[in-house]
Order: sequence, then structure tokens, then C-alpha cells
Amino acid sequence: MARWLPRSADLTRFCQKLNRVKTLEDDMMETSFNRCLSTVDLTLLGIGGMVGSGLYVLTGTVAKEIAGPAVIVSFIIAGFASLLAALCYAEFGARVPKTGSAYMFTYVSVGEIWAFLIGWNVLLEYMIGGAAVARAWSGYLDSIFNHKIKNFTETHVGAWQVPFLARYPDFLAATILLVATAFISFGAKVSSWLNHVFSAISMGVILFILIMGFILAQPKNWSAQEGGFAPYGLSGIMAGTATCFYAFVGFDVIAASSEEARNPQKAVPRAIAFSLGLATGAYILVSVVLTLMVPWHTLDPDSALADAFYRRGYAWAGFLVAAGSICAMNTVLLSNLFSLPRIVYAMAEDGLFFQVFSRVHPRTQVPVIGIVVFGLLMALLALVFDLEALVQFLSIGTLLAYTFVAASIIVLRFQQQKVDAPAPAAGGRPSPEPREGPSAGELKEYESFSDKLQLVDRDKSKEHREPGQLKAAFEPYLEFLSDFYPGEVVTVAVVTLMVSAICLCSILVFGNTHLHLPTWSYSLLLVLFSLGFLLSLLLIWAHEQQRGTQTFQIPLVPLSPALSIVLNIYLMLKLSYMTWLRFAVWLLLGLLVYFGYGIWHSKENLREPRPQRVRARYVVFPSGSLEERVQAVQPSAQPAAGLPDTDTEDCKR
Repeated sequence: MARWLPRSADLTRFCQKLNRVKTLEDDMMETSFNRCLSTVDLTLLGIGGMVGSGLYVLTGTVAKEIAGPAVIVSFIIAGFASLLAALCYAEFGARVPKTGSAYMFTYVSVGEIWAFLIGWNVLLEYMIGGAAVARAWSGYLDSIFNHKIKNFTETHVGAWQVPFLARYPDFLAATILLVATAFISFGAKVSSWLNHVFSAISMGVILFILIMGFILAQPKNWSAQEGGFAPYGLSGIMAGTATCFYAFVGFDVIAASSEEARNPQKAVPRAIAFSLGLATGAYILVSVVLTLMVPWHTLDPDSALADAFYRRGYAWAGFLVAAGSICAMNTVLLSNLFSLPRIVYAMAEDGLFFQVFSRVHPRTQVPVIGIVVFGLLMALLALVFDLEALVQFLSIGTLLAYTFVAASIIVLRFQQQKVDAPAPAAGGRPSPEPREGPSAGELKEYESFSDKLQLVDRDKSKEHREPGQLKAAFEPYLEFLSDFYPGEVVTVAVVTLMVSAICLCSILVFGNTHLHLPTWSYSLLLVLFSLGFLLSLLLIWAHEQQRGTQTFQIPLVPLSPALSIVLNIYLMLKLSYMTWLRFAVWLLLGLLVYFGYGIWHSKENLREPRPQRVRARYVVFPSGSLEERVQAVQPSAQPAAGLPDTDTEDCKR
């Protein structure tokens, strides 16, 4: 029985495979895509992804049912919370200008299986999101024509009463997705131009709403007679913040497009900052004019803006609002269809997904196969499925991606810069310096015992310290941490920080409701997990981080990413248990794909060298300095077949 159990060495090798990180090319600007997008193009893509139907629907819903006029405060807090995640994306997009967004960022810093699961969830998120927006677009247009399209379909095609299926097939939603797929297939420049047109119309309508709204504003609608500014109190503001947070999830399209940006090191951070700032301003100002035009408790949640103008005697303005809403939904559709195939391409290019999706059309320079296949799947979802039950799934995928990107920022910031392997010497013998990530076909370099002893014997008093090493000021107090490799303690501290954040948020969300904890145990657990979180944060801060990089860096690391992690985990735990159940099922499917295909076809797996039959013995002599006391003595036997003879002169000093 014991012989069937895996050996510890095999388990270690297997875990190393799961957590291997992506090796980046020397020239990260080299790409098969067309680098044609400017800062303006990326900014408008980001605005199009964020300012969608939520501006016309979400503001009225939150104002009437959750927060009242204090929806303005909810959007301000949600915008700040989104800024924490957006800055993490901005740093990664500038440092790693490759398509793939959260998947790529996780792959280069955390590990392969985590990156695959993030990409797998983002894939479904974009598919459901695009299909849901298409159905909302169809329903909005249908309402303008008094539901004639719906009535015609139900009369001539019929209505369904099947669980998980829509009541009737939505041919209009499927058609708009197919048309958008066709335009996206023509290339990034065509997609960007189309997005410019719809974004310009949408922003023009928003400007009209703001001007007319302030003209028609009545401050008495915030008075105590109408319920006051914050009728639901602080709890209503925070509940509104959780809902408003999802209005800003579209900025990751900018990171997904970084491989098509002309100057991603500057364009990506600027575009994320500009688009998030403009989107937050639009949401706040529209909320102001909406709640000042009519009393908040009389709003129509389904069409708040159009109804507000109608009730103030400007029925014609409702058509402009409808036009702006449809154009805004078009930009969200383009954003989803633009990002999804590129994330699939990144996974396929790395070998973790089917290779057919890594093909780029030589003329349009876009992954046409991925665009067409996933555009058809998105159209099928919009045609026959009831998406209302799946819309909450969008939240958990987005928040999980934000969490891993924030953790990746901390890990990457405290990692040493990877140095390219030196070329072999003229005699054909590899350089004695250790290499990182040897390519397939090379002899594997082994770090000698003397190298490790030199780490112990290094001059600890020198001022310059590498990233991941303990700061000099903390060495007298944390000297036992100096023996670890640079970055090891930080990685363990990040894991501890995330576990503490999960436990802390679980107590906050479930402590009084589901767990029914007594007050003393509730308070004690909060204090313990808060201490664990803060101690992990301090331990990370006590180490050196990378300085002086030429690309954008998020300020206040590790505090800013840590706050983003806590917020994202808290919002994830607020989701329903059915959302978590569907999420678990989708994760299991993803693991089947990864272990059935991805782990075997991964390029990092092919890059790993085959085990070499190399032996080394070390003899320690009792005299001499620390470096001279360790000598490598090669075996006197003949070298193994297939291996080059080793020069014995290395043993002589």
C-alpha cells in the first residue's frame, strides 16, 4: 500500500509546477498585435466599459431603494475603492504591457494555476456580462416601441416555461452581438473608431442631462420634508456603495488592451486615471441632478432619468436619454467583445488553453477565431438563456480578479529583478553563475553549496540592499529573518494577510447573523484577526521593495493593495450562497480543463529542462576563510553516457 503513495519529492515537484510563474520575453514591446492605440483611444475604451446602462438605471435604483440622495456619497466611496484596484492594474499594465489583464498579472507574480483560474472566471464574466447587456439593450429598445418586438416574437415563435431559459428567444439581442462581433473582427483601429462614435454621442447626452438637470434643479427635494439627504442613514450609504462599486468594473479593458497601445508605459496609467475620474464624475453629477429634479422617493427605478424629464414637462428629452442609453450599452458591448478574445488569446499563447485561439489574423492583427467563437457563444447565451440568475456571478469573478491583482502587486514589488542568463564561455562550459529559468535543451545549473554559504557570509552592514531583503533598521530586532532568501518572508506574509482578511471579513459579515456569536467572542475574534492582518502588513513593510523603476508605481505599498484586498473580500462574502455554489461548479470545470490540458501544454512546462544525472560532493576543510573552506570535488568515475566530461581543474585552487 505504501508504495502507491506519492513520494515527498514528487509532491514537491508537482506543487512547483502548479506555482511556476511566467517567464517574460526580453523585449516586451514585441507583439503580433498592432500597436495603434493612443491614450485617448484607451481612455474612451475605459469610459465605454464603465459608463453603460448603469448610469441610466443604477443611479435611480440606488437612490430610491437603498440610499436616497446620499447615493452621491455612495458613488464617491465606491469610486475611491475602485481607484485602489485601478492603480494596481495601472502599475501592472505599465510594467507588463501584454494582453491578458488580471490573468497575465497573476501569472508573472503568483503562479500558474492561480492565473488560469482567474482567467477562467474572467472568461465567463465577460460572456455573461456581454449577453446581459445585449438583452438589456434589446429590452430598452423594445420599450420605446411599446413592446411590439416582444409581442411579435411570443406570437409567432412562442413562449417558453423552462427553468434557466428565457421566456422567449431574444433575436434582437443575438443580432446586435453578431453585428458587434463582425466589427470587432476588422481590427483594433476599427473597434476604437466605432467606440469613439458611440462614446461621443453618450457623453454629449450626459452633458445635456447635466445642463438641463441643473436648470431644473429644486433644492427643496433634499429638504427634511422630502425625507432629507440621507434617509436610510449610514447603513444605506454603505449598502449603496456595495452596489455602486460594480459600476466601475469596466476599466480592466484598458489593461487587456496594453499590448495594442503605442506607449503602454505612459498610456495605460494615464488612461486608467482619466477614464476612472471621468466616469466617477459622471455618476456623481448625474446622481446630483436626478435627485434635485424630482423627489428621490418618486423615482422610477427602471427609467429614472427619462421619467424625471417627462414629469418636469420635457417629454422630448426622454428620446435623447434613450438614445444616450443605447449608445452607452453599445460601448459596453464593444468593451466586452474587445477584451474577452484577448484574454483567451493570452491563455492559449501560454499553452493553458486550446492553441487554436492563439492564432492572429495576419491582416487585421487580431485573434479572429477567438472573436468569432466567443461572439457566437455570447449571442447564444443572449438568445435562449435567462441571465438574471447569473448576473451576480459577474461580481464574484471581478472581485476575485481584483484581489489577486492586489496581492500580485505586493509580491512583485518585493521580488528581485530577474537577470537574464549569461552566455556560455568560449570553451562551451556554462558560466558558473546561477541562472534563472533555463530554456529547454540547456544543461541545468545547480547552485553550489559555497554560493549558499556566501549568502551567510555577506557583508550585512552595506547600505544597498536588494528587494525582498530585510531593512537594515529592523535587523537588530528581526535578525532571524535575515537567513531567508529575498522575498520568501514577504510571500508567506502575503498569504497570512489574505487568510487574516478572509477571517476578519467573515466575522464582520456572518458573526452576528449566521454564527450568532456572543459579544465577547465576536470582539475577541475581531481583535485577533485584525492583529494578524496588521502584523502581516508590518512584516511586509519591514522589507526592501523595488525602487526607481521608470514605469508607474502605485503609492503606499503595501497599504494600498492590502486595503483593496480587504474591501474585495468583504464584498465577495456579501454575495448570496447560490452565487458561491455556481462559482464552485465553474471552478471545478476549470480545474478539469487545466489538469486535462493546460498543465501538460503549458509553455513553462516545455521550458523546464529534463532531469540531469549530475552528482556533486562537497568536502569542507578545517582551515581558511569561509569561501576557501568549501571545495567542490567531482566524482572520479567516468561521466554518465550522454553528458560532457567535466573539467576537473575547477577543483584546484
